[in-house]
Amino acid sequence: MSKIMGYCRVSSTNQNETRQILKMKNLNIEDKYIFVDKQSGKDFNRLEYQLMRRFCEDGDLIYIDSLDRLGRNYDDIITEWKYITRTVNADIICLDNETLFDSRKFKSMGDIGKLMEDQFLSLLSYVAEQERKKIKQRQAEGIAIAKSKGKYKGRKKIELNYKFESIYVKWKNREITATKAMELLEVKRNTFYRRVKEYETNLAWQIKQNTISQSNY
Repeated sequence: MSKIMGYCRVSSTNQNETRQILKMKNLNIEDKYIFVDKQSGKDFNRLEYQLMRRFCEDGDLIYIDSLDRLGRNYDDIITEWKYITRTVNADIICLDNETLFDSRKFKSMGDIGKLMEDQFLSLLSYVAEQERKKIKQRQAEGIAIAKSKGKYKGRKKIELNYKFESIYVKWKNREITATKAMELLEVKRNTFYRRVKEYETNLAWQIKQNTISQSNY
């Protein structure tokens, strides 16, 4: 029987994969089929990715949040995409641009579909890599300015956000009650629900911005 799987990746242990995992859960993908790496995308020597790769079979379907979650090097991305979709004969869908990146659509078009797929992959992989470089540069510039003003508290903020998101996921999945979540976060009811609203609003905004960004390419 064909499997539906999800692959998530963040670049380091300081980053949070919760947003990507939530998307996979919303697609009703079983936990055992969600593969998560906390590692740089410079190459594909990642434990969870390689496990998913070996586990992948003919007819399976893999969801990823966006093309750059596969990796940073666009030549390697193209190679991996073709291996999964053409050698293994599984399929890949990029959630942030399903119109262009749903390998099932290209397969239905035969040889012309392969040509179109190659062109889209080359273009979008390159754009994703360039966008990653721009984001990294902007982050570095922002941190440098904050440090010069003595206002940089990045690590503490990351730790607080990670704690909230981790507990939020458990609460959203009904693993814990709202009361228990408030207790773990050491916040009152109004503060908890305010944070939930802010988090969900921000998540919706990020998804919308990704969609707009991709549609403008």
